[in-house]
Amino acid sequence: MKNKKENSKPALKLSFKNKIQTLLLALFAMFAFAPVSNAMHVMEGYLPLSWCVIWYVVCIPFVVLGFIGIRKIVNNDRKAITILAITGAFIFVISSLKIPSVTGSCSHMTGTGLAAILFGPCITSILGLIVLLFQAILLAHGGLTTLGANCFSMAIAGPIVSWLVYKALKTTGVNKKVAIFLAAFLGDLFTYCVTSVELALAYHAGGFGAALVKFLANFAATQIPLAIIEGILTVIIMIGLESYASDELSSLNYV
Repeated sequence: MKNKKENSKPALKLSFKNKIQTLLLALFAMFAFAPVSNAMHVMEGYLPLSWCVIWYVVCIPFVVLGFIGIRKIVNNDRKAITILAITGAFIFVISSLKIPSVTGSCSHMTGTGLAAILFGPCITSILGLIVLLFQAILLAHGGLTTLGANCFSMAIAGPIVSWLVYKALKTTGVNKKVAIFLAAFLGDLFTYCVTSVELALAYHAGGFGAALVKFLANFAATQIPLAIIEGILTVIIMIGLESYASDELSSLNYV
C-alpha cells in the first residue's frame, strides 16, 4: 500500500505541471489575440530620443548578466527550465491585463516579483525584456523606442526591490508567505515609481518635483489595489510550486 502511494506521487506532480502549463498557454493565446487597446507601458514615441538611448544603455549590464545566468541554467540545471518557462508565462499573462491610468502609460500588474524571488533580478531582466518585446510587437503595448525605459522599470528596478525585500525578510525569520507577498507588492509599486520618474524626467515643464507628484498620483489609485492582487497571486503560485514542483525548486536553492 505504501509503495502504491509513493508511485502515485510523480503522476500527481506531472498532472499538476500539465494543468499549469495548459492554463498558462490558454491565457497566453487569449491575450495574444485580444483586441488592441490604447493603454500601454510608456508608449512608442512618447519619450524623447535622448532618454530612449539613456535607458537602453542603463539596461545593458543587467541584460548581459541575465544572459549569462540563463545560459548556466540551460547548461547545468535542466530541472529549473520548467520553472523558468512558467515564470516567464506568468509575467506575460498578468502584465497584459492593463487599466488606463495616465496619458502615455497605464497601470497593470508586473508578475516579475515571482521571477525575482526564484532567479534573482538579472535573469528576471531577460524574462521581462522578452515579454515587453512580444507585447510591443503583438499587442501594441509599449514600444520599441521605449523598450529600454519599460525594461528598466518593470524588468530591472522592480525585481531588484522584490529580491532585496524577500532576502531581507527571509533572514529576519518572517513568515515565508508574508515575505513573498511583500516582495511582490513592493516590487510592483516600485516599478511604477520608476516609471513616474522616467516620465517626469522627460516632461517637467512645471518642475521635476511637481511632474513627479502628478504622475505618481495618477498611478496610485489603480496601482495600489493591483499590487495587492499581484502579491496574493504570487503567494498562491508559490504554494502550488512548493507542493508539486519541490524538486525543481530545490535545484534553485529555494526549498
